[in-house]
Amino acid sequence: MRYFVHIGYNGLNYRGWQRQSRVLTVQEVMETSISRVFGKSITCIGCGRTDAMVHAAQYFFHFDIDLNWTFNLLLRLNKVLPDDIAVFDIIPVEGKPHAQFDAIMRTYEYFIHTHKDPFLHGLSALYEEPNLNLEHMMQAAYLLPKYTDFSLFCKSPEKNDCNICDVYSAKLYVNDQADRLRFQISSNRFIKGMIRIIVKRLLDIGKGILTVEEFEGILQGRIKPKEITIAYPQGLYLVKVKYPFLDLPTSPDFFGVASNHDFYWKEVTHSKD
Repeated sequence: MRYFVHIGYNGLNYRGWQRQSRVLTVQEVMETSISRVFGKSITCIGCGRTDAMVHAAQYFFHFDIDLNWTFNLLLRLNKVLPDDIAVFDIIPVEGKPHAQFDAIMRTYEYFIHTHKDPFLHGLSALYEEPNLNLEHMMQAAYLLPKYTDFSLFCKSPEKNDCNICDVYSAKLYVNDQADRLRFQISSNRFIKGMIRIIVKRLLDIGKGILTVEEFEGILQGRIKPKEITIAYPQGLYLVKVKYPFLDLPTSPDFFGVASNHDFYWKEVTHSKD
């Protein structure tokens, strides 16, 4: 029987999801914990890779097992898992759907604060830039769904089989004090480093280092950047993974102080001036 497991995690202590040698990953911790509960080796297949120190408010993986159990697996897993990983749901599925390949949409959010705040440390990215041009950043973000080739938003595009991504939406939000930003992007897929490179370009636009026109030139492939720079990892969250057969809500409370509650944020739109 195949099961889909819905989890969330604080990624600060991990080198991302995927198991690697000599470093701690979320996959390793999950596989060790599930194998310990069942007393046999279990392999967990995740919905995708997250970079080191990146968080997930919603993440899915699947595993196969031909055992019947009478205990509360969700409760038992949460007891053996560390405090920075939580299991929300364990869902039996018919057939052999794949946690990675059958996902039809993924949504990420990136949180920024522009002043030092010890309570946001590790949960949001600090960029001490209080005078960002938010309207220009918004204009650039709105361009993203118009293009599909994100080769120039990847450090090693030649290593990918495909650099085409269908971006469905990209939005920028700000709080009332305009000292915190939230960038949201949804796509059918993402390539490695893509979102953090986009965020860094948006910050460059906000600081006046890059123009909206130049940003679009990169999207079109007309302008090749001299170097690829990337935003800090700890501001990035995987927040939503959608399947044709599974569409669970993300709890806004799981973000902690990096809240994504709608009442806290307003979308950046065109100025009426």
